Amino acid sequence: MDSSLLYQSVDSLLARRNDTPLISDFDASKQAELFLTLKQLQFSGQLVLTDVMGRGWVVYLHRGFIVYTTGGDHPVRRWKRNSAIYLPQQPTDISALHYELVNTAAEDFGACWQYQLLCLWVEQQKITNEQAAKVIWSTIVEVLFDITQATQLTYELRPNKTLPKRLVLIDAAQAVGEADRLWQTWKAAKVADCSPNKAPAIGQSGDLQQRISTSVYQMLSQLLEKQQTLREMAIETKQDVLTVTRSLLPYIQLGLVELRTIADLPAPVFPSSTQLQTPEPLIACLDDNPWVVQEMEKILTAANYRFVGLNDPLRAIGVLLALKPDLIFLDLMMPNTNGYEICSKLRKLSCFRHTPIIILTGNDGVIDRVRAKVVGSSDFLSKETVDTKQVLGVINKHFRQIHLTEPTL
Repeated sequence: MDSSLLYQSVDSLLARRNDTPLISDFDASKQAELFLTLKQLQFSGQLVLTDVMGRGWVVYLHRGFIVYTTGGDHPVRRWKRNSAIYLPQQPTDISALHYELVNTAAEDFGACWQYQLLCLWVEQQKITNEQAAKVIWSTIVEVLFDITQATQLTYELRPNKTLPKRLVLIDAAQAVGEADRLWQTWKAAKVADCSPNKAPAIGQSGDLQQRISTSVYQMLSQLLEKQQTLREMAIETKQDVLTVTRSLLPYIQLGLVELRTIADLPAPVFPSSTQLQTPEPLIACLDDNPWVVQEMEKILTAANYRFVGLNDPLRAIGVLLALKPDLIFLDLMMPNTNGYEICSKLRKLSCFRHTPIIILTGNDGVIDRVRAKVVGSSDFLSKETVDTKQVLGVINKHFRQIHLTEPTL
């Protein structure tokens, strides 16, 4: 049985009420499995993870390697902490960061601003590649540590060939392994219920002052009144976060110190954010003939569409469900299945109910056309000669019908 998270069986996918892939207990083994699949696919783009509380994380990938990660409770606080450790010579206040980013190219505003700053500073020789790599590694491990604690996650894949510059490519298996090592140490210390993203504060009972000496109370109260997370307290006290958490654990267990949720710091706001362009439509092509997929990719990328090519029909629905393309080209005859069956199964999923599905065939017969219509296909296209005009014509026809904006050529 194929245990891949991304490539689940067609039957299990159709049985789900929710069309968004769901992962329970996203531990190190499941993380490693998903990232291995993406590496085998040489996937480039974004892996977007969302937990039941609505918290989201974005993992930027290039051919299955991690470029950067962001999101979670405190992306700005995380940036400031890592900058203080690895880039002490660089500014961290928002006004200074805003000034730095205003000078970046307009097309780069859509990428995460933290990574853009790293690229900018490396280019300006304000920091070294080694410094940037340390920030990236620390950020990735911290995000994976936080993701591990989520009980349930949904994920979405967003192909994007215009990722930022790649300062360093991180092997996901190594990052997952390091995050898991930290998590196992955290659990062994019996602080698994204490999120390092929470801020300790003196409990409302006020009994702490009676339990400890005056000098210790004054020192502790001065530290806690700053409303810092456990991670930030570790930086200030020059200790690791586990040591800080364990030192507070007796007070937390007695209710003398409480762990509270605090907001993130404000992120830089860009005046040109209204100029951001929406992504061009994503088009998928499923055909067991690699030549057909390659020709379709040439035509569609030249026309400024995003493209994903698939050759394995048994794994296709899992990929399509994760990517949710705007239009699908589907080969009629494939090993072990056919385009009719796949089209019929896609139409049973609400997210593909209105997606244009174009059947590709080498036999343009009346019977095939009738069967294609019965299972819910939108159109029919001969693939004997992959003609640019015909391919773009059928795309424009169906995008006009669903009111999608065509890309500017």
